Amino acid sequence: MANHKSALKRVRQNNKRRLRNKMRKTRIKNLSKAVHKAVEEKSPEKALELLRSAQRYIDKIGKKRGTLHRKAASRKVSRLTLKVNALLKG
Repeated sequence: MANHKSALKRVRQNNKRRLRNKMRKTRIKNLSKAVHKAVEEKSPEKALELLRSAQRYIDKIGKKRGTLHRKAASRKVSRLTLKVNALLKG
């Protein structure tokens, strides 16, 4: 365990960041699952709407430092978009 003041502060900061990142990653997973579910149900309007909200949130988190890498965010959005586009075409 940390013994001096700056190390104790660092522990507090790390815990805050860990919980914040966990919340953000969980939200990304839930948004992705909702898009996948809409695609499985073959509901193009619902899938498009959910894709837009997921894309906005994932891009926003990708711009911030620490939670999700910029290219990982882009990859997640791209894969969701491919699924929805396949539903719209087929």
